[in-house]
Parts: sequence; C-alpha cells; structure tokens
Amino acid sequence: MPQTSAAAAMTPETGIDRLHQLVRDDLERVDALLLDVAKNDVTLIPEISKHLIVSGGKRLRPMLTLASARVCGYQRGMHHVTLAAAVECMHTATLLHDDVVDGSSLRRGQPSANALWDNKSSVLVGDYLIAQAFRLMVRAESLPVLDILSDAAATIAEGEVLQLATMHQLDAGKDAYFRVIAAKTAKLFAAACEVGAELSDQRAHRTALRTYGHALGMAFQLTDDALDYGIGTSEKRLGKAIGDDFRDAKVTLPVILAYAAADASERRFWERAFTPGQQQKEDWQQARQILARHQALEQTRAEAGRFLQEAAAALNNLPESQEKSALLEVLEFCAARTY
Repeated sequence: MPQTSAAAAMTPETGIDRLHQLVRDDLERVDALLLDVAKNDVTLIPEISKHLIVSGGKRLRPMLTLASARVCGYQRGMHHVTLAAAVECMHTATLLHDDVVDGSSLRRGQPSANALWDNKSSVLVGDYLIAQAFRLMVRAESLPVLDILSDAAATIAEGEVLQLATMHQLDAGKDAYFRVIAAKTAKLFAAACEVGAELSDQRAHRTALRTYGHALGMAFQLTDDALDYGIGTSEKRLGKAIGDDFRDAKVTLPVILAYAAADASERRFWERAFTPGQQQKEDWQQARQILARHQALEQTRAEAGRFLQEAAAALNNLPESQEKSALLEVLEFCAARTY
C-alpha cells in the first residue's frame, strides 16, 4: 500500500483519530441517536444496550458511513447520521449474538452482556437492536439503502451459521474461511461505506466505496485472527481475552495455515486440541509454538496487507478530499493495529 511520508510516520491510533476528528460533530449526533434508540420501558433493553453503546469501541463502521457520504458530497440533510446509527445498531446486535455463540466473558475490556445478565437476554436485546436498525433505515426514505442494509443483515446471519457449521473443520481451507469472514465481518463494512455513497448524487462511487469497505473488513478480521494469539498486544489493550479463538476451538486462518503445513505429529495435536473436551492447559503454548514455526501469524498479516492494498486502490478515482485522505489513513491504522 503506497505510503505518504506523513502516513508512514503515524502511530496506529492516528489514522483512526484523524477520521474521528473530521466526523466528530456528526458522530456525536449518532451517539445521541443510539442512546435514544436504547430508551425503553422494559428495563433490560436500555441496560444491556447502553452497556455496549457507552463502553467505548472504535465506532469505525458509523464513521465510515459518515465519511463516505462526505466524500461523495452529501449535503442534503441528516440521513447520513441516521444510517450511521443503523449500522452501529446492527454491529452492536452482532456483538451481543457473537458473545453468546462463542461463550465470551469479555467485550471491550469489560464483562460481556451475557456474562453480566444471561444468554437469553443478550440474544433478545440483540434482536431488538436489529429491529431498531430497520426502523432507522426506513427514515432515510431510500429503497436502495434499505436493500443494501437488509442484504447485509441477511448475509451476516448466513455467515454466523456457516461459521458454526464449519467450526471444527481444520482442513476447510483458506477460501472457505474467507467466505465466512466476508459474510460475518466484511459485509457490514462494505454496506456502511456503500450507503454513504447512495445518499449522494455521486452514486457512481458506490462500487468503489463498497470495494474499499469489503477489503478493509477482510483485513480487519484477519488482523483480529492474528491478535487473538497474543502477538503484539495484551488483553487490556485488545479488550477481550487473548486465546478465546483457540479455547473455543474456532478455526481461524492462522490455524488453517499451520494445519496445512503441519507434520503428522502437529496434525494430531490440532485434531485433539480442537476436539470438544480434549483441550489441555499446556496446549495454548504449544499452539503458539507451532504457529510460530510455520509463520502462520506473519502469513495472516500478509493476507491482511493484500486486502489493504485492494482497499487503497479502490479509492483511486474518488475526488481528493480530507475524508478520502482519512479513509486511506484508516488502512494504515488497520495494518499496524494492536487492538
């Protein structure tokens, strides 16, 4: 990915901070709208919703919607804010559902909602937030926007089911895993960018921004895959328990690559460690040693880098602006991030 001298000197945080500064006022409106959406007389709904909404998080997906609208010259109202809130509602709902499916106890450095309340409450509040996201979409009064985000909602659910179906398939291969993360993660990134373009009169940029979002989402998830094995980060920094993917026997790209390159003894290790009830405490360190031996984490980061190159190329024909520059700097953040 081409780097300007300024980009090369940035810390990982700077790339996303610059985008935040550009859309800060609109993002504050998004946060206010999210808190309004969470209001409900049923006590658990605002309690669980606000637990995630106010817990931090990068707010990257709504920022992408806001920046994409600005890149395309949108100036006709506040629909970009409404849709950014819809995107974040969808994302928050997927976090609630993911933590239940994965049995996670930590989210953004805090106890997860299912750990504080229970699985049933988390799932149902997640369903409520998806419904609220659709209510927000309708406010934009655009069938193409509704089509983009409803397609994303369906694809994300499909990706969750596909991941569950292939969870313990060590020999599933890279292409099968890319299909899962394209649906689970990259689809919402792509939709977040595309709806920003759809709002404007520059709809010719829809494809470019969708491609950018998809490639960024793929890179983002691949980086998560590497970070989960504790290289270059900490649990406090990452905001979740390191090694959760391994303990949950979740077959991510580092494991797929290491298994494909493994000798017979290593394959037996992976097969036992990923068999329910067979994992042992010392397996975590052995897994990391095998990953290091086959440079699986470095290869995963390299795959992320290729997607980042694709994302940068997608923006080539967009008009120059501060927002475009910030979208390119987000790629630098993703390449270097440790959380």
